[in-house]
Amino acid sequence: MEIARVTVVLWPKGVCCCCSALRPRYKRLVDNIFPEDPKDGLVKADMEKLTFYAVSAPEKLDRIGSYLAERLSRDVVRHRSGYVLIAMEALDQLLMACHSQSIKPFVESFLHMVAKLLESGEPKLQVLGTNSFVKFANIEEDTPSYHRRYDFFVSRFSAMCHSCHSDPEIRTEIRIAGIRGIQGVVRKTVNDELRATIWEPQHMDKIVPSLLFNMQKIEEVDSRTGPPPSPSAADKEENPAVLAENCFRELLGRATFGNMNNAVRPVFAHLDHHKLWDPNEFAVHCFKIIMYSIQAQYSHHVIQEILGHLDVRKKDSPRVRAGIIQVLLEAVAIAAKGSIGPTVLEVFNTLLKHLRLSVEFEANDLQGGSVGSANLNSSSKDNDEKIVQNAIIQTIGFFGSNLPDYQRSEIMMFIMGKVPVFGTSTHTLDISQLGDLGTRRIQIMLLRSLLMVTSGYKAKTIVTALPGSFLDPLLSPSLMEDYELRQLVLEVMHNLMDRHDNRAKLRGIRIIPDVADLKIKREKICRQDTSFMKKNGQQLYRHIYLGCKEEDNVQKNYELLYTSLALITIELANEEVVIDLIRLAIALQDSAIINEDNLPMFHRCGIMALVAAYLNFVSQMIAVPAFCQHISKVIEIRTMEAPYFLPEHIFRDKCMLPKSLERHDKNLYFLTNKIAESLGGSGYSVERLSVPYVPQVTDEDRLSRRKSIVDTVSIQVDILPNSIPSDDVVSNTEEITFEALKKAIDTSGMEEQEKEKRRLVIEKFQKAPFEEIAAQCESKANLLHDRLAQILELTIRPPPSPSGTLTITSGHAQYQSVPVYEMKFPDLCVY
Repeated sequence: MEIARVTVVLWPKGVCCCCSALRPRYKRLVDNIFPEDPKDGLVKADMEKLTFYAVSAPEKLDRIGSYLAERLSRDVVRHRSGYVLIAMEALDQLLMACHSQSIKPFVESFLHMVAKLLESGEPKLQVLGTNSFVKFANIEEDTPSYHRRYDFFVSRFSAMCHSCHSDPEIRTEIRIAGIRGIQGVVRKTVNDELRATIWEPQHMDKIVPSLLFNMQKIEEVDSRTGPPPSPSAADKEENPAVLAENCFRELLGRATFGNMNNAVRPVFAHLDHHKLWDPNEFAVHCFKIIMYSIQAQYSHHVIQEILGHLDVRKKDSPRVRAGIIQVLLEAVAIAAKGSIGPTVLEVFNTLLKHLRLSVEFEANDLQGGSVGSANLNSSSKDNDEKIVQNAIIQTIGFFGSNLPDYQRSEIMMFIMGKVPVFGTSTHTLDISQLGDLGTRRIQIMLLRSLLMVTSGYKAKTIVTALPGSFLDPLLSPSLMEDYELRQLVLEVMHNLMDRHDNRAKLRGIRIIPDVADLKIKREKICRQDTSFMKKNGQQLYRHIYLGCKEEDNVQKNYELLYTSLALITIELANEEVVIDLIRLAIALQDSAIINEDNLPMFHRCGIMALVAAYLNFVSQMIAVPAFCQHISKVIEIRTMEAPYFLPEHIFRDKCMLPKSLERHDKNLYFLTNKIAESLGGSGYSVERLSVPYVPQVTDEDRLSRRKSIVDTVSIQVDILPNSIPSDDVVSNTEEITFEALKKAIDTSGMEEQEKEKRRLVIEKFQKAPFEEIAAQCESKANLLHDRLAQILELTIRPPPSPSGTLTITSGHAQYQSVPVYEMKFPDLCVY
């Protein structure tokens, strides 16, 4: 047992006082490490004694720590910075030297001293305390501390990250110290058993914005001064942005399933508060860091948070929403390479919902726009909304293109189900507030999204790519009312049909001299594809036939229609389909010549050029010499006499157009009898070539708002001329001569014409396919039904009633009462 020597000194007045020899040994050892002049620094010999004593008697560590804390607090108050530095150096050495369970009480004293330094107003002491805390954070303790909390240090280090000191160098130094302190807290708490406390929202709301603040400030400086040179390792340690980014990455890398959202949500709050969505370069940078730092299986959590924030900010300006969507695009681009999770349909559903909202906002701005400055503001908003729509479509396309085929087919059906189709209620998108213009706009946007998703999709069979539930709404007449809609529909079909990447070789409508030079890739038609064409071929032919006869077609429409015919020939055509396609081409030629739809001359010549380009292509594909010879001969004559019937001329600027097509020589046209003769000699079944093609009529024709053949302005005017064949219509100005009367009396010619008509009808029912006969009969039945319905609507009226007759005026039901004395009764009812 240690016995201390006691020296008693008697003062004159009889007062006694104890000397320093009475002080405990640990205090004497602590006092000895402080020199008389603080500039001399720590006394190393005495420090070694103190360290040896602390290691030999670990139970004294808490007392040593308490005494050092007492001295340090006194020196801080008295502004003795030199002694403060010596005390912290001693604490650091003791902390690094002692590793035992007794270190726990010493740590409490150590943290108390660090807190004192951080509370001081001197930057040097704050940096000193931060450095000591970082050293402590790197020490791995043997047992967890269940009572220790770091709330004060989180708050203090976060405040240091926002330092606004007047001296730039000192301000940077304090911010770096704050970032390093936060990094120390993260490392210490994550490695601790009670690491969940640091992930609480009250801590994340301080840590994350502090790191983003320093990252943002340096980016602002870089944007003003230009890109800086690549920093060295030493420069990175003194760069708050680099240090904050590393700390942010480390924080996110330690996040788990349960606390991921707490680390991400403060990022949204910071970007909202500082209005960093427009421009969004910093926001994109932040979320790239997040997506690359977190574990791959948690990527869908971040995507869900972005979608949720997009819903929250749905009423903000278009540029803000576009900024959020672009961030989502970057996140999806990274997440698509790993685990996307269960959010596939949620992503598409949310994006399509915001696409509808954007179109609705755009439609409202167009309707509410006025002249002057308000009109200019409206146009700028429209452009901003288009930015939002393009960002959504780009995101949908990128996300869809990275999905596996089985998921992509589901997304295709999902998007197609959202496309509004007039007259049906199968679509699931609310368009009640859009109006006609908005509905057309949403149709275009959804088809553009569908085009992006189908890009690169390769199905083994066409039935998988174009099931009936997808093909029917895609080819709906409602999606043919605008030339842009028709272009998108055809491009979607091309994406799904082109399974051998031949579309690029067919780009541009032209007369191909030698198709073999294109090196077309094709395979033998499988049984599934053959059954698909038997079931849906008439639907495809009808879409192409009607699409060629639209008045608002432009050159791109004819090019896409030509590509459609060529792709069907390559991917789906057997001998029967080839005959049907040739019949379709001849029908298009006849429609251009007869011109029942009153098409402009450019469109008629465009159809003739389309037919020429396709027949040239199909003749070389099936390689029948006589067929190729006939097609080549007609094209050669056209080149000399009617170049406007060829695509190279008609789609060229300032092409001379003919005044009419009726007076042209038959050698300029592709003749059915010669085609049948040439193909029949090669074994093709050409009986059906003599039967004119008639497009199939569907129920949607009556539901669609397109102009139908049964739409009439006046039944009294329209029934009579349509009921007479066009060949028998006689002009009102025709002179009645003897020859005319003689022809009218002579009935022998009429009998021959009747026999010829009967023969054609019998031949048609014997050789034409059942689908075509059914389509023609159905069209006649529908026409008769619509005529009768219109006649009955005009002629049949309900009898008058004293109680009133229901009439509809301007969409409102009204009852008009008729007095009894004004009613007209039949004679048998009056007596």
